[in-house]
Amino acid sequence: MWFWSGLITSVLIVRGRRFFPLDRKLKLRADHWSEGAARVATRQGLQAKSFALAAEAYGDAVGAAMSPDSLQRVTEGWGQAVEARRVLEAQQVFEGEGMNPGCAPPILKGRDPISGPANLSTDGGMILLRQEGWKEVKLSVISQVERKPDERNGEIRVVLKRHSYQAGLWEADAMGQHQYLEGLRRDLASCARLSSVNDGAPWIERITSCNYPQAVQIIDWGHADERVWKVAKAAFGEGSQPAQQWAESCLERLWEGRPEEVVCALQALDWNTIACSEDVRNSPSYFETRQQKMDYARFRQAGYPIGSGTVESGVNTVIHHRMKRQGRGWKRENGQAMLAALSELHSRRFEIAWQTILASPN
Repeated sequence: MWFWSGLITSVLIVRGRRFFPLDRKLKLRADHWSEGAARVATRQGLQAKSFALAAEAYGDAVGAAMSPDSLQRVTEGWGQAVEARRVLEAQQVFEGEGMNPGCAPPILKGRDPISGPANLSTDGGMILLRQEGWKEVKLSVISQVERKPDERNGEIRVVLKRHSYQAGLWEADAMGQHQYLEGLRRDLASCARLSSVNDGAPWIERITSCNYPQAVQIIDWGHADERVWKVAKAAFGEGSQPAQQWAESCLERLWEGRPEEVVCALQALDWNTIACSEDVRNSPSYFETRQQKMDYARFRQAGYPIGSGTVESGVNTVIHHRMKRQGRGWKRENGQAMLAALSELHSRRFEIAWQTILASPN
């Protein structure tokens, strides 16, 4: 059963207009906010940097006042309804099925399908929770992939568009479920081909392989580049000519599709004399175990994306812009509700989600 989590119990007709009766939790008159006012307030509450700024924007938009506290309750209440719907969908698909669902509810199939090539990327960002401190929000983004000629140099460039997102305060396996559900909405099973560009984190590789074994997994070029330079600075000295020469040589080999030579170059270093972090020290193993995911020459020739900029941008726009703040932080329940609502907003499904929840039985 989908519901507004105590925000809306039904739609009444009051003096010829539709109104949301808001429950006692909100401490508002039952006829106080119209459907249109609540929708505008919720959208502003998701887009502005704070509920105070959202209340100002709401006043400018509709010519009426709403306090920041009221706007916060309306916004978070709708987010709780969206989160309740996400939980229900996951239960419908995965309960008793593990990570290999046998059937999906029809409402999930093909909501916003991608007919051509697609890409899936996953990453995390941090938000502050009350009594818990800074916690990771996991985010997956699914995009349509297009190849377009670059008029500047005549080469073919890969363009990612029509992004959709799922973000939440989840452990890896729960993220895997919602990653899979978003794939149902975008109909990834019918895509001509699927790539997955990520930073190589084991938990991302695991859930992606489980959900989409057909996906070509690729290590984000930016992360490979950054790791090479970290090794060069640690081994030869930051800013030194040997560091620059070693890094540029390794990156040229990577770009040309020779990752095995980079592995050899890493293994040839005298690690007993290098002072560095454990992450940098693990670089030989990192590159050796991911060589197939670093065949950048083949990926570029085949028209696959090699950068995870979509998910890194998504972390900033979907999570950090609205959710990363100092002070008291978010209550976990409200933070999760906001992330559910922000996922729908930035996936261009706000209006559809609003009407779906409004039309759902109590």
